[in-house]
Amino acid sequence: MIHYFKTIDGKLTPLQMAEPGCWISVYEPSSADIRTLTDVFGLDHGFVRSCLDEEESSRVEREDGQTLIIVDTAVAEPQPQSDTMQYYTLPLGIINTSDYVFTISLRRNPVMIPVAEGTVSGLHTQLKTRFILQILMRISAGFVSYLKQIDKTSNHMERQLSGAMKNHEIVQLMALEKSLVYFTTSLKSNLITIEKIQRGRVVKLYEEDQDLMDDVAIEFRQAAEMANIYTKILSAMMDAFSYVIANNQNSVMWRLTFITVIIEIPNIIYGFYGMNTYDLPFPYTWFPLLISLLAMAIVAIVLWRQR
Repeated sequence: MIHYFKTIDGKLTPLQMAEPGCWISVYEPSSADIRTLTDVFGLDHGFVRSCLDEEESSRVEREDGQTLIIVDTAVAEPQPQSDTMQYYTLPLGIINTSDYVFTISLRRNPVMIPVAEGTVSGLHTQLKTRFILQILMRISAGFVSYLKQIDKTSNHMERQLSGAMKNHEIVQLMALEKSLVYFTTSLKSNLITIEKIQRGRVVKLYEEDQDLMDDVAIEFRQAAEMANIYTKILSAMMDAFSYVIANNQNSVMWRLTFITVIIEIPNIIYGFYGMNTYDLPFPYTWFPLLISLLAMAIVAIVLWRQR
């Protein structure tokens, strides 16, 4: 789908067709949409193909007056089966030309939804460099928001830790750890792309945009640092949980051993009295029962004190 937007009288307004200085939003494009991008707007085939590749890594490239910026964005989706959130990254392609700014993604990107709905203030599509930097700022804010959600979830699970761990909790922790790996890797590659943009060689930076560019770089560095810290915390938590599981397992095994030793005593005593042997003391039913109970009590006290 292709949508056109332009800032008119300070408000982001949808358009029926493209105009110079507008933003062209493309997601879930059909074959006809791709032909429109390449044939009508003259976008580079390789650039468009890279924007639609889910495995494409973050980078910046310039060719024939077109600048391609690919950045990974944070995405969260609920998982009804496990009642958890799945966090992953989705590449977003930004192509800057002399007349337009294109954002292209294989699926509708949650980062761009509030931008298209006009809920983000201060957007000016005619100021293309500033508009691109504002999109990058939204992307970094998305990473920070989801990282805070991951931290809250892990803290909640830590408070719930008591007794033996359940499979559901272990699966949640593994999913969070996997998400943090995705975020950390994506933020590292995004930082490299931001540093290239910050040099001003691939995207023309104006003096009034320099502060915003610095803010974008700072936000991405903070997000990367948060991801590293949360990864270490979650890794330490997983280690602690493994120790708890081992201790709980040892406790269960000790109880089973205790019960096994206690119930084995009557079998031994009644085994002697059940043999065809003469001259056993007090060959009456009550005597082996009494001896068994006394022996069980003595062994139980000894084992309990030495547990």
